[in-house]
Amino acid sequence: MLVSVVITAHDQGELVADAVASATEQTEPPHAVVVIDDGSTDPRSLAVLDRIETSGRARVLHQANAGVSAARNAGIAATETSLVAVLDGDDQLAPTFLERTTRLLDEDPEVVAASSWLRMHGAVDAVVRPPGGGVVEFLHRNACPANAVLRRAAWQAAGGYDETMRDGFEDWDFFLTLLARGGRAAVVPEPLINYRTAPASANVRSMERRLELYGRIIDKHRPLFADHLREALLGLERRAMDVQARWEDVATADPSVPLGEITYGDGGMAAAVRVATRRAAAR
Repeated sequence: MLVSVVITAHDQGELVADAVASATEQTEPPHAVVVIDDGSTDPRSLAVLDRIETSGRARVLHQANAGVSAARNAGIAATETSLVAVLDGDDQLAPTFLERTTRLLDEDPEVVAASSWLRMHGAVDAVVRPPGGGVVEFLHRNACPANAVLRRAAWQAAGGYDETMRDGFEDWDFFLTLLARGGRAAVVPEPLINYRTAPASANVRSMERRLELYGRIIDKHRPLFADHLREALLGLERRAMDVQARWEDVATADPSVPLGEITYGDGGMAAAVRVATRRAAAR
Protein backbone atom coordinates (compact mmCIF):
# COMPACT_ATOMS: atom_id res chain seq x y z
CA MET A 1 0.00 0.00 0.00
CA LEU A 2 1.15 3.53 -0.73
CA VAL A 3 2.11 5.73 2.22
CA SER A 4 2.45 9.50 2.56
CA VAL A 5 4.46 11.26 5.26
CA VAL A 6 3.10 14.29 7.11
CA ILE A 7 5.71 16.36 8.96
CA THR A 8 4.59 19.04 11.42
CA ALA A 9 6.81 22.08 11.90
CA HIS A 10 6.93 25.16 14.08
CA ASP A 11 10.07 27.32 14.31
CA GLN A 12 12.40 24.32 14.18
CA GLY A 13 14.98 25.62 11.73
CA GLU A 14 17.20 23.08 9.99
CA LEU A 15 15.71 20.21 12.00
CA VAL A 16 12.75 20.15 9.62
CA ALA A 17 15.07 19.73 6.65
CA ASP A 18 16.65 16.76 8.43
CA ALA A 19 13.19 15.28 9.05
CA VAL A 20 12.27 15.69 5.36
CA ALA A 21 15.54 14.07 4.29
CA SER A 22 14.87 11.09 6.55
CA ALA A 23 11.41 10.69 5.03
CA THR A 24 12.55 10.91 1.42
CA GLU A 25 15.55 8.59 1.84
CA GLN A 26 13.53 5.53 2.85
CA THR A 27 14.15 2.06 1.45
CA GLU A 28 10.45 2.12 0.64
CA PRO A 29 10.00 5.69 -0.65
CA PRO A 30 6.79 7.52 0.31
CA HIS A 31 4.21 8.46 -2.29
CA ALA A 32 4.34 12.05 -1.04
CA VAL A 33 5.82 14.17 1.76
CA VAL A 34 3.78 17.06 3.14
CA VAL A 35 5.14 19.60 5.63
CA ILE A 36 2.56 21.51 7.65
CA ASP A 37 3.98 24.74 9.02
CA ASP A 38 2.00 25.56 12.15
CA GLY A 39 2.44 29.31 12.15
CA SER A 40 6.24 29.65 12.22
CA THR A 41 7.48 33.22 12.76
CA ASP A 42 11.24 32.67 12.96
CA PRO A 43 12.78 34.04 9.71
CA ARG A 44 15.43 31.32 9.62
CA SER A 45 12.82 28.59 9.95
CA LEU A 46 10.67 30.15 7.23
CA ALA A 47 13.72 30.28 4.96
CA VAL A 48 14.32 26.56 5.55
CA LEU A 49 10.70 25.81 4.64
CA ASP A 50 11.01 27.88 1.46
CA ARG A 51 14.15 25.95 0.55
CA ILE A 52 12.41 22.62 1.13
CA GLU A 53 9.51 23.59 -1.12
CA THR A 54 11.81 24.91 -3.84
CA SER A 55 13.79 21.67 -3.80
CA GLY A 56 10.66 19.70 -4.66
CA ARG A 57 11.37 17.13 -1.91
CA ALA A 58 8.16 18.01 -0.09
CA ARG A 59 5.01 20.05 -0.42
CA VAL A 60 4.86 22.80 2.22
CA LEU A 61 1.53 24.11 3.51
CA HIS A 62 1.19 27.00 5.97
CA GLN A 63 -1.49 27.58 8.58
CA ALA A 64 -2.03 29.97 11.48
CA ASN A 65 -0.70 28.52 14.72
CA ALA A 66 -3.30 26.03 15.92
CA GLY A 67 -1.26 23.29 17.60
CA VAL A 68 0.22 19.98 16.54
CA SER A 69 -3.15 18.17 16.44
CA ALA A 70 -4.57 20.66 13.96
CA ALA A 71 -1.36 20.48 11.92
CA ARG A 72 -1.47 16.69 11.77
CA ASN A 73 -5.13 16.71 10.75
CA ALA A 74 -4.50 19.28 8.03
CA GLY A 75 -1.54 17.32 6.73
CA ILE A 76 -3.37 14.02 6.63
CA ALA A 77 -6.35 15.66 4.94
CA ALA A 78 -3.98 16.95 2.24
CA THR A 79 -2.84 13.41 1.36
CA GLU A 80 -4.61 10.74 -0.68
CA THR A 81 -2.97 7.45 0.30
CA SER A 82 -4.53 4.75 2.46
CA LEU A 83 -1.57 4.88 4.86
CA VAL A 84 -0.18 8.07 6.39
CA ALA A 85 2.90 8.46 8.55
CA VAL A 86 3.06 11.38 10.99
CA LEU A 87 6.47 12.74 11.95
CA ASP A 88 7.39 15.59 14.28
CA GLY A 89 9.65 18.15 12.65
CA ASP A 90 12.50 17.71 15.14
CA ASP A 91 12.67 13.90 14.78
CA GLN A 92 14.01 11.62 12.07
CA LEU A 93 13.18 8.20 10.67
CA ALA A 94 15.74 5.46 10.10
CA PRO A 95 15.87 4.40 6.41
CA THR A 96 13.83 1.21 6.96
CA PHE A 97 11.08 2.75 9.11
CA LEU A 98 8.39 2.84 6.41
CA GLU A 99 9.33 -0.55 5.03
CA ARG A 100 9.15 -2.23 8.43
CA THR A 101 6.01 -0.51 9.73
CA THR A 102 3.94 -0.77 6.55
CA ARG A 103 4.73 -4.48 6.45
CA LEU A 104 2.99 -4.88 9.82
CA LEU A 105 -0.08 -3.09 8.47
CA ASP A 106 -0.04 -5.10 5.23
CA GLU A 107 0.17 -8.44 7.02
CA ASP A 108 -2.43 -7.89 9.76
CA PRO A 109 -5.73 -6.03 9.26
CA GLU A 110 -6.08 -5.76 13.06
CA VAL A 111 -3.13 -3.37 13.13
CA VAL A 112 -4.43 0.19 12.75
CA ALA A 113 -1.19 1.98 13.65
CA ALA A 114 2.46 0.96 13.53
CA SER A 115 5.65 2.47 14.89
CA SER A 116 8.95 1.34 16.40
CA TRP A 117 11.25 1.70 19.37
CA LEU A 118 12.98 5.08 19.71
CA ARG A 119 16.61 6.08 19.92
CA MET A 120 16.81 9.18 22.13
CA HIS A 121 19.57 11.70 21.45
CA GLY A 122 20.41 15.17 22.66
CA ALA A 123 19.95 15.60 26.41
CA VAL A 124 19.78 11.79 26.85
CA ASP A 125 21.17 8.99 24.72
CA ALA A 126 19.18 5.79 25.18
CA VAL A 127 16.88 3.30 23.49
CA VAL A 128 13.22 3.39 24.59
CA ARG A 129 11.00 0.36 24.00
CA PRO A 130 7.27 1.21 23.88
CA PRO A 131 5.24 -2.03 23.73
CA GLY A 132 2.23 -1.07 21.62
CA GLY A 133 -0.91 -3.17 22.08
CA GLY A 134 -4.66 -2.81 22.26
CA VAL A 135 -6.66 -0.18 24.09
CA VAL A 136 -6.10 -1.76 27.54
CA GLU A 137 -2.34 -1.26 27.21
CA PHE A 138 -2.97 2.47 26.70
CA LEU A 139 -5.06 3.07 29.81
CA HIS A 140 -2.17 3.57 32.22
CA ARG A 141 0.40 5.00 29.79
CA ASN A 142 0.91 5.90 26.14
CA ALA A 143 2.25 2.71 24.59
CA CYS A 144 3.10 3.94 21.07
CA PRO A 145 5.25 6.81 19.75
CA ALA A 146 3.51 9.78 18.16
CA ASN A 147 5.65 9.18 15.06
CA ALA A 148 3.62 6.36 13.53
CA VAL A 149 1.99 5.06 10.37
CA LEU A 150 -1.82 5.17 10.50
CA ARG A 151 -4.58 3.68 8.41
CA ARG A 152 -6.30 6.69 6.90
CA ALA A 153 -9.73 5.08 7.34
CA ALA A 154 -9.05 4.52 11.05
CA TRP A 155 -7.94 8.15 11.47
CA GLN A 156 -11.16 9.29 9.82
CA ALA A 157 -13.32 6.96 11.95
CA ALA A 158 -11.66 8.34 15.10
CA GLY A 159 -12.44 11.90 14.05
CA GLY A 160 -8.78 12.81 13.76
CA TYR A 161 -6.65 14.29 16.51
CA ASP A 162 -8.48 16.41 19.10
CA GLU A 163 -7.50 19.97 18.17
CA THR A 164 -8.51 21.30 21.60
CA MET A 165 -5.67 19.35 23.24
CA ARG A 166 -2.83 21.84 22.87
CA ASP A 167 -1.06 21.30 26.20
CA GLY A 168 0.29 17.80 25.58
CA PHE A 169 -0.77 14.12 25.53
CA GLU A 170 -2.68 14.67 22.26
CA ASP A 171 -1.15 11.54 20.74
CA TRP A 172 -2.09 9.43 23.79
CA ASP A 173 -5.64 10.76 23.57
CA PHE A 174 -5.75 9.97 19.85
CA PHE A 175 -4.58 6.39 20.33
CA LEU A 176 -7.24 5.79 22.98
CA THR A 177 -9.94 7.07 20.61
CA LEU A 178 -8.47 5.08 17.73
CA LEU A 179 -8.19 1.79 19.62
CA ALA A 180 -11.52 2.08 21.41
CA ARG A 181 -13.00 0.94 18.11
CA GLY A 182 -10.83 -2.19 18.13
CA GLY A 183 -7.52 -3.20 16.67
CA ARG A 184 -4.05 -2.61 18.02
CA ALA A 185 -0.93 -0.53 17.58
CA ALA A 186 2.08 -2.61 16.55
CA VAL A 187 5.68 -1.66 17.34
CA VAL A 188 8.77 -2.86 15.47
CA PRO A 189 11.25 -4.04 18.14
CA GLU A 190 14.11 -1.94 16.76
CA PRO A 191 14.94 1.76 17.29
CA LEU A 192 13.91 3.17 13.90
CA ILE A 193 12.99 6.64 15.19
CA ASN A 194 15.67 9.17 16.13
CA TYR A 195 13.94 11.13 18.87
CA ARG A 196 15.46 14.46 19.82
CA THR A 197 15.42 15.37 23.52
CA ALA A 198 15.88 18.80 25.07
CA PRO A 199 14.98 20.27 28.48
CA ALA A 200 12.60 22.78 26.88
CA SER A 201 10.83 20.29 24.59
CA ALA A 202 7.03 20.12 24.63
CA ASN A 203 7.16 16.53 25.86
CA VAL A 204 9.30 17.42 28.89
CA ARG A 205 7.14 20.45 29.70
CA SER A 206 3.94 18.40 29.50
CA MET A 207 5.27 15.97 32.12
CA GLU A 208 5.27 18.80 34.64
CA ARG A 209 1.46 18.72 34.30
CA ARG A 210 1.14 14.96 34.00
CA LEU A 211 -1.54 14.51 36.67
CA GLU A 212 -3.67 17.30 35.25
CA LEU A 213 -3.37 16.04 31.67
CA TYR A 214 -3.91 12.40 32.62
CA GLY A 215 -6.98 13.47 34.58
CA ARG A 216 -8.27 15.19 31.45
CA ILE A 217 -7.79 11.98 29.48
CA ILE A 218 -9.62 9.95 32.14
CA ASP A 219 -12.52 12.41 32.13
CA LYS A 220 -12.75 12.38 28.34
CA HIS A 221 -12.59 8.58 28.07
CA ARG A 222 -14.45 7.79 31.31
CA PRO A 223 -16.64 4.99 29.84
CA LEU A 224 -13.52 3.29 28.47
CA PHE A 225 -11.76 3.45 31.84
CA ALA A 226 -14.92 2.26 33.61
CA ASP A 227 -15.16 -0.76 31.32
CA HIS A 228 -11.54 -1.68 32.01
CA LEU A 229 -11.09 -0.30 35.54
CA ARG A 230 -9.36 -3.40 36.92
CA GLU A 231 -6.86 -3.54 34.05
CA ALA A 232 -6.15 0.21 34.31
CA LEU A 233 -5.47 0.11 38.04
CA LEU A 234 -3.37 -3.04 37.82
CA GLY A 235 -1.37 -1.46 35.00
CA LEU A 236 -0.60 1.57 37.17
CA GLU A 237 0.37 -0.68 40.10
CA ARG A 238 2.61 -2.78 37.87
CA ARG A 239 4.45 0.30 36.68
CA ALA A 240 4.86 1.54 40.25
CA MET A 241 6.32 -1.84 41.23
CA ASP A 242 8.74 -1.70 38.29
CA VAL A 243 9.95 1.76 39.31
CA GLN A 244 10.33 0.62 42.92
CA ALA A 245 12.36 -2.42 41.84
CA ARG A 246 14.73 -0.19 39.86
CA TRP A 247 15.15 2.12 42.87
CA GLU A 248 15.95 -0.91 45.03
CA ASP A 249 18.70 -1.95 42.60
CA VAL A 250 20.23 1.55 42.65
CA ALA A 251 20.00 1.86 46.44
CA THR A 252 21.55 -1.58 46.92
CA ALA A 253 24.43 -0.93 44.53
CA ASP A 254 25.28 2.41 46.19
CA PRO A 255 24.92 2.33 50.01
CA SER A 256 25.40 6.12 50.11
CA VAL A 257 21.95 6.55 48.55
CA PRO A 258 19.64 7.47 51.44
CA LEU A 259 16.46 5.47 51.89
CA GLY A 260 14.53 8.65 52.54
CA GLU A 261 11.05 8.54 54.05
CA ILE A 262 9.73 4.98 54.20
CA THR A 263 6.15 5.03 53.00
CA TYR A 264 3.30 2.92 54.34
CA GLY A 265 0.67 0.93 52.48
CA ASP A 266 2.33 0.98 49.06
CA GLY A 267 5.17 -1.52 49.49
CA GLY A 268 7.61 1.07 50.82
CA MET A 269 8.32 -0.76 54.07
CA ALA A 270 8.98 -4.06 52.30
CA ALA A 271 11.26 -2.29 49.81
CA ALA A 272 13.31 -0.76 52.65
CA VAL A 273 13.69 -4.18 54.28
CA ARG A 274 14.84 -5.74 51.02
CA VAL A 275 17.41 -2.98 50.41
CA ALA A 276 18.77 -3.21 53.96
CA THR A 277 19.00 -7.01 53.70
CA ARG A 278 20.79 -6.87 50.35
CA ARG A 279 23.20 -4.19 51.63
CA ALA A 280 24.04 -6.31 54.68
CA ALA A 281 24.63 -9.40 52.56
CA ALA A 282 26.99 -7.46 50.30
CA ARG A 283 29.26 -6.30 53.15
